Amino acid sequence: MTLKPKILDVIACPLCKGKLLYDKNLQVLICKFNKVSFPIKDGVPMVAAQDAKSITEDHSKRSAQ
Repeated sequence: MTLKPKILDVIACPLCKGKLLYDKNLQVLICKFNKVSFPIKDGVPMVAAQDAKSITEDHSKRSAQ
């Protein structure tokens, strides 16, 4: 199940309130500012602060392409 595009218009990072990027291949939402990702399970973004996973700079560059 994929994320509905309209969600990206209203969802924000719980840590900084910034825009999140969608990585369709990895099924995560990415906050480039905090360098964290949030999983998407069954089409539902898990964007609680405790769901944040640290990402590497390489991952954020790759997912933005």
